[in-house]
Amino acid sequence: MSQGSVSPHLFGRNTMDSYRACVDQTTALLAERVRSLQRPYSGASLAQLQAMVDQIDLDHPLPEPADALQEVARLYLDHAVWFHEPTYLAHLNCPVAIPALSAEALLAAVNSSVDTYDQSTTGTLIEQRIIDWTASRLGFGPAADGIFTSGGTQSNLHGLLLAREQCLAGLPGDRHTELARLRVLATDQSHFSVGKAAALLGLSDNAVVTVATDPLGRLDPAALGGRLKELRAAGLVPMAVVATAGTTDLGRIDPLPDVADHCRAQSVWLHVDAAYGCGLLVSPRRRRLLDGIEQADSVTIDFHKSFFQPVSASAIVVRDRLTMRRISVHADYLNPRGAPVPNQVDKSLQTTRRFDALKVWMTLRTLGADQLGEMFDRVIDLADDSYRLLLRDADFEVAGAPTLSTVLFRYRPPGLAADDCDRLLPQLRDRLFADGSAIVAGTTVAGRYWLKFTLLNPDTQLDQVRQVLELIRDTGRALLAHSDTATPEVYVDAHA
Repeated sequence: MSQGSVSPHLFGRNTMDSYRACVDQTTALLAERVRSLQRPYSGASLAQLQAMVDQIDLDHPLPEPADALQEVARLYLDHAVWFHEPTYLAHLNCPVAIPALSAEALLAAVNSSVDTYDQSTTGTLIEQRIIDWTASRLGFGPAADGIFTSGGTQSNLHGLLLAREQCLAGLPGDRHTELARLRVLATDQSHFSVGKAAALLGLSDNAVVTVATDPLGRLDPAALGGRLKELRAAGLVPMAVVATAGTTDLGRIDPLPDVADHCRAQSVWLHVDAAYGCGLLVSPRRRRLLDGIEQADSVTIDFHKSFFQPVSASAIVVRDRLTMRRISVHADYLNPRGAPVPNQVDKSLQTTRRFDALKVWMTLRTLGADQLGEMFDRVIDLADDSYRLLLRDADFEVAGAPTLSTVLFRYRPPGLAADDCDRLLPQLRDRLFADGSAIVAGTTVAGRYWLKFTLLNPDTQLDQVRQVLELIRDTGRALLAHSDTATPEVYVDAHA
């Protein structure tokens, strides 16, 4: 390329016409696809999709950007899983706020990296303001701090890393020797990332100690107290307790005030995984469910779950900013020690980071916290209504009244043995996905297979939930009609 020429595909002042045309074409195509959607998934099989992707020759580009866009529409948009569709009821995926999408357009184009001030300026300040706002909502004082992360898994890792460093700083022995004595206490309902974090932190294979739950699936404070005493008596060191504000399957919130009391009495770090339940921070009607969270040492917040944000938008927030400095690393070329400006990389596990806080900022400035909270309250209301609907239907079992917006249930018509139901439900879920009309989740609790509604769309109506239940019933009946378990002799006792 000769000196002074312009690359036609790089964002800059000389390519604004091309940029606007490209964005206009993209949004027009997306709008056309979304308007025509009738279901959350196309129903295409893995083999079909793999063949479509494999036949693309990445070494030979297409003639025009519009050709590439049409190809992506065929490969991706036509077979995407659409979380905004009302019959998508599976995982912790939410429809996203339009102001956050406008923020995505800005932050992707400008491409700020919020690791240092000289790469982001007000990007750094806006992120810090969102962290401060979140800390205030948690009930933390002016000493609080935090950082945006890629998601709940990283936030949990970050919180437990801080707990490890805080704990080791107070132990007299050799670091390597003391590391083997550290233990993390959590329940079997805690997120799987707790175990992954323990491994990444170099803890022993049995470092995660399971604490019993109460009949509702919440951490049992009495059992926690007993576990802490057992560990101390065995010469082991409780490094952290992980409480959950919104378990993945049951949506339960651990009794945070009682858990915090045990942690304070034993000087143990309390990390609260509120990746799911963080929407309660802005709830007009249910904020009390998070009472006690202000006593945590660190909290995981996933804005991309219950604040209706695009992935990724998560944060780790700590009650005392000094604890974050235990993992600070300084490089003269990036963030020299004693720099006169705020460099967020001082407290982050990542270096280069997207300016994801802008999405939360735009959403708060457009919708406001109260409206966001009302949206989260609506999905919890829908879960309550869905639970009552299932209770009245003899063909379904339900695990228990929801706390947040997940509902566990089983299609089990009278006479269908429990083991036969366990075999039926995974097939039923697969058949639904292959059809594409509705998507539900599945999980195992106490050795039994359950279907799961995760309701995170405030626009989903109870009638649409009812339609999905009828689809589940019809699909279940069809599968049973072609199964050996369909004979009456196999149906021993109803709901044994």
